[in-house]
Amino acid sequence: MTGWLTIREGARPLIVTFPHTGTTLPADIAGHFVSPQRARRDTDWWVDQLYAFAAEMGATLIHTAISRSVIDVNRDPSGASLYPGQNTTTLCPLTTFDGVPLYKSTQEPGEAEIARRRAAFHTPYHHAIEDQITRLRAAHGKVVLYDAHSIRSQIPDLFEGLLPVFNVGTNYQTTCAPALAEKVTGLCAASGQPTVLDGRFRGGWTVRHHGVPASGVHAIQMELSCRGYLREPIGQVADADWPVPFEADYAAPITETLRQVLAACLAFAETP
Repeated sequence: MTGWLTIREGARPLIVTFPHTGTTLPADIAGHFVSPQRARRDTDWWVDQLYAFAAEMGATLIHTAISRSVIDVNRDPSGASLYPGQNTTTLCPLTTFDGVPLYKSTQEPGEAEIARRRAAFHTPYHHAIEDQITRLRAAHGKVVLYDAHSIRSQIPDLFEGLLPVFNVGTNYQTTCAPALAEKVTGLCAASGQPTVLDGRFRGGWTVRHHGVPASGVHAIQMELSCRGYLREPIGQVADADWPVPFEADYAAPITETLRQVLAACLAFAETP
């Protein structure tokens, strides 16, 4: 399969990645799912539209069109859990976030199929990130890798209560400089929306694998609760009410905060 990976190269030292906005279900896999709608339910809906302004700032954008239900490029390729002891989906998820089966009976991927998907999508996605880091590091002393995500605000199988709107993840400030983590968290909190640093979502495989501050690569994950930018129905969702449309005017307040966040990332990377 070709055309599933899009890279827009920018000249400034900021890479914004979109691992979960894809909705494509390859033809040889699509029929194994219970339904296309269920396979797409946990998409990070419209996040690439929310951050469309990043291109104007000179950032590099990396986007996979492949649905996370096919393979989750933000999971450890070995299959090891990033959150031991907590419920989470796997490299090739078998259920939705609500614990509902994704696959028809006996159609779940086995080890050979998982390895095939990993080679086809996961490995080249991360090679693309590495290539862009190398390109930008040749021209800049530091690079910030910003991994953009969203999730429904209330999912009992994954966390209790309502998730904060801004969830900044740096794996306990090991994937980026503490000063950058504090600046980003401060800008989010200044918006008046609930904010947490390294809470339930402290960063997935992308930031943990690529973020090496000692080598000049600072990685940070932003997990947004959908209610921050969408008219989200809180709680269980059905095909009839999810996803809701993206409305730029409704998302304008959070867009302004995110613009400030990316500006701060650039200022950090461009400061000697």
